Amino acid sequence: MTSFWKDKNVFVTGHTGFKGGWLSLWLSTLGAKVTGYALAPTTQYNLFSLAKIDSHVCSYIEDIRNLAFLKKTVVESEPAIIFHLAAQPLVRASYTYPVDTYATNVMGTVNILEAFREAKTAKVLINITTDKCYDNKEWHWGYRENDPLGGYDPYSSSKACAELVTAAYRSSYLNPVDWPIHQKAIATVRAGNVFGGGDWSEDRLIPDVVMALLENKQPLIRHPKAVRPWQHVLEPLYGYLMLAERMWDSSTYSDSWNFGPREEGCKPVEYLVRELCSGFGQQTNWVESADASLHEATFLKLDTSKVHSRLGWRPILTLNQGLALTTDWYKAWAKGAAPFNLTLDQIAFYTTQLEREHA
Repeated sequence: MTSFWKDKNVFVTGHTGFKGGWLSLWLSTLGAKVTGYALAPTTQYNLFSLAKIDSHVCSYIEDIRNLAFLKKTVVESEPAIIFHLAAQPLVRASYTYPVDTYATNVMGTVNILEAFREAKTAKVLINITTDKCYDNKEWHWGYRENDPLGGYDPYSSSKACAELVTAAYRSSYLNPVDWPIHQKAIATVRAGNVFGGGDWSEDRLIPDVVMALLENKQPLIRHPKAVRPWQHVLEPLYGYLMLAERMWDSSTYSDSWNFGPREEGCKPVEYLVRELCSGFGQQTNWVESADASLHEATFLKLDTSKVHSRLGWRPILTLNQGLALTTDWYKAWAKGAAPFNLTLDQIAFYTTQLEREHA
């Protein structure tokens, strides 16, 4: 990694979440001065608390829907770069709480864009959405950035809306054509199904399977045949960091970007369950949930040609390497290892792999 991040003020919404926690710690190791803004974690176990992330960033526990306080916090923290991850991130929860989902994911995005517009120091904003923002036709090929947006469920739909909101703000207020005047760049990024150590999010495959295995129980699985683009959390995060560096000096990258795994990373749910069971030294054995009534796409895949050709980003981990890092993290944690050290060790390992890849 370059020295680009040293002493830069970076604002991260959603720093109490799994992905935001990893990003905040990585930025901290790079020498950035990180301010985090998010609601408190909702699960008993969570990376934010266990890794004591608030000891390494300036942390604000507040709602992204509170526009006045968000603007005040952004202005006072004087960020150069903003990563927006705060969201209601669960498909099934969006069926139960659609109003909260749209309020957080759509108006929360409007709010951070408003704060970004008014922050004189801020030059780059990256809005992290999802691979589920596409109008899924169950195609057996990857979605490209210019494919139609949509969403069957409230979560996916809200993220498609967040993409449209971001594009409208970019066109209306901070158009790349006028970049020499306003010096601000906005991008959206759409990653695959991300996993890694320290994820205890409710109603997610990897945490559910891992906790069941740690407790010597049979994992309860929905839709074992559903295919998703799986990737370790460090892969897209590296892409976001790379993209932010490029956006710093050019409006060329003010666009939407897919960050997905290699072809072999698109596997059915049952494949991951088998590999996780093997990683924990247990026989593959699960119970298929009878509660599969809510709609979920059967097949989803991302086309990453654009980031390959224009950004030079490529995933460096195989799916099995990413799963091995994940099982190693949880097994070490179960034996008493410190989550902060586990996370930083894996960031260091990944950075070493990057240096070898680009040597």
